[in-house]
Amino acid sequence: MTHYGTIQNYDSGKGSGSIAPEKGGDALKFGKSDLQQEASEPETGQRFSYDTRQADGGSNYATNLRQQEQEQGKGSQGTQRIQAGKQQG
Repeated sequence: MTHYGTIQNYDSGKGSGSIAPEKGGDALKFGKSDLQQEASEPETGQRFSYDTRQADGGSNYATNLRQQEQEQGKGSQGTQRIQAGKQQG
């Protein structure tokens, strides 16, 4: 079953992070090998779909993470870049 959540954190040095389920509950850990698009590192707040698996110790973790498209008009307000006072002469 596919679940959805947002990235809470990701440590590129360790190659691991956690994702907060949209439906609530405890955050799930994941590793770099669980990412389907390994070329790009996840950023805090990004929405991902994922599956869950049970680790040997009995706790669940996220696997098969896939980044989802952000909905228009949701999320951050966006960044406006204004270059004031820069003129080429």
